[in-house]
Amino acid sequence: MSHTLLVTDDSMIVREMIKDLAAEAGWTVVGEAVNGQQAIEKYQELRPDAMTLDLVMPDYDGLHALRGVRALDPRAKVLVVSAIDQTDVLQEAFKLGAADFIVKPFAKERAQRALATLFGEKPIVIHETAVSAGGAK
Repeated sequence: MSHTLLVTDDSMIVREMIKDLAAEAGWTVVGEAVNGQQAIEKYQELRPDAMTLDLVMPDYDGLHALRGVRALDPRAKVLVVSAIDQTDVLQEAFKLGAADFIVKPFAKERAQRALATLFGEKPIVIHETAVSAGGAK
């Protein structure tokens, strides 16, 4: 079954990587956002099945977006995709309802697994390939 996805990150390269790996795994990307406020607005407009969310973005950050999205939809499935390694920020994200967290740079298959498990599904791919904003490692 195809699911819809909203991709939120201030980096165009990261958004493109997530869109590509999601499409490869059978997802339909219905929108993109570049900051937390835009993520809330796009979520309200598009009502995707799930969303990816960077925590560190200009204007309004990912925690702002997570609060807003969860206020709109307490059952929203949110996958945090961030380079941030501050335990307190990650703990706050989980308290606010984040379903999972993957660290940038991430392996394509790790991201696909995380998306699949949002709905209790098995991932399509099984080989690990490290991917960063600069390309494959």
